[in-house]
Amino acid sequence: MNSQVAERFTNYYEKWMSQLEDLLKILLLVSRDCHQEAGYEAIVNKFTSHHKELYMIKWALADEDVLAFFHSVWLSPLENGYLWITGWKPSMAFRLVDTLSKAEQQSGGSLRGMTEEQVKKIEALRVKIGLEEERVESEMERQQVSVADRKMVELVKLEIQAKKNGSPEAVTKVNELVEVALKGMLAGLEKVMKMADSARLKTLKGVLEVLTPRQCVDFLSAMSMLQIQTRKWGLKKKSLLKQ
Repeated sequence: MNSQVAERFTNYYEKWMSQLEDLLKILLLVSRDCHQEAGYEAIVNKFTSHHKELYMIKWALADEDVLAFFHSVWLSPLENGYLWITGWKPSMAFRLVDTLSKAEQQSGGSLRGMTEEQVKKIEALRVKIGLEEERVESEMERQQVSVADRKMVELVKLEIQAKKNGSPEAVTKVNELVEVALKGMLAGLEKVMKMADSARLKTLKGVLEVLTPRQCVDFLSAMSMLQIQTRKWGLKKKSLLKQ
């Protein structure tokens, strides 16, 4: 049975993805006009606002039930398989820039025009975000290890002993200690999730600041198509498995 937070975010995420598809249509339409720089900036701003809203909603609901975001029922098994701490891995954006840059050299698209300065800035950002990813992963590892630390093991022993003795007072006391421990664990997971989301937002913001408005449109189009198609493939596979 899904929690209320999971159900609420599922409904929100389905609408969010539908809006992303609408934004992609506009991105593709705008990208066909080489003289629409003002239009480029407007749609890029809409796209970034759309993503920021997702994280604001996510963080607000995580205060109620952070575990829902570590068991993303709104995603297909395929999408869940590619998750990095409740979302996309920041370094994926740099791989996408690399792929687009190489492809555009042959097709004549806008990323072909990346300057040497842009390349250097992207590389510097890649290093910076790589360190962010390492910090997030280290914190996640620390949270996982803390489950088996001495205090937690002692708490488990106390709970078993209290139940064996059958003392209501002892059981109540242990339950209170367990509740405090659980709150600490959930707070730790929420911290890691927000660290990961912040890295995602920093990556998106950083890449868009380096690229020209036209390049931003091409990059966001590719990123959106990848996310949308992965979801469609995942839902299709999920549907076939149910048959």
